[in-house]
Amino acid sequence: MTFTTQDLIRRYASVWNEPDETLRRKTITELWAEDAVECTNTAEHRGHEALDARVTGAYEKFVAPGEFRFVAADDVVTHHNAITFTTHLVPAAGGVPVWSGVIFLLLGEDGRIRHDYQFTGEEAGTRAAVTEFLTRLTEGDPDRIAELFADTVDWQLDWPETGHPAAPWIRDRSTRADVAAHFRELNTGHVPEKRGGTASRVLVDGRDAVVLGEIRQTVRATGTEYTARCALHLTVEGGAITRYHVYEDSLTVAQALAG
Repeated sequence: MTFTTQDLIRRYASVWNEPDETLRRKTITELWAEDAVECTNTAEHRGHEALDARVTGAYEKFVAPGEFRFVAADDVVTHHNAITFTTHLVPAAGGVPVWSGVIFLLLGEDGRIRHDYQFTGEEAGTRAAVTEFLTRLTEGDPDRIAELFADTVDWQLDWPETGHPAAPWIRDRSTRADVAAHFRELNTGHVPEKRGGTASRVLVDGRDAVVLGEIRQTVRATGTEYTARCALHLTVEGGAITRYHVYEDSLTVAQALAG
């Protein structure tokens, strides 16, 4: 049985949440080859029996009590018979991931998984949190973005302390509620439907990450479009963003806001 990449990832994530033992076992035999092996930092699980015990154990510990669920991030990369993506363990009610892992799969000729490597640790968690942040930033929901931040945030924007009269969203912030307010005010000052941007590089070092890219916005009051280069310095601790420093082409932004 062969799957599209997206279907394989969807089924891979959902099997860890599957409450039906028979269906869970059936999905495992369809996804993994008979002699497949899953490797974590501390153990190997080889063959369908071991994989069934592994998936069932994770389900009973995290999902069955109703506290958490496993989800796959939208960061898949494919290369011949290799696939990599991130998975998160998130609260069932929503919120910041409590665990993240980078998954690396090698597929056999029949399209089933033969080797399954799970990478966890500080850098994997940082990269996963930043990836989720960029995804939610694209979606533009202020409250969902703010969910990824800690209660207290080290917030800094690359603007003069006096700010800019046409950009009330550029001011000091320090709490998760402030973060939601920032992105809400940013949406108010621009046309959200015309928002865009790219992240050309994401560099991770332990708890810290630097995102290089550009933003594209349209000023609501004047209809002026602008593109500005920017860099973000993020720090992730305990799965939450604790530092948010922005360095952007402030001159371009100021000129656009001035009409």
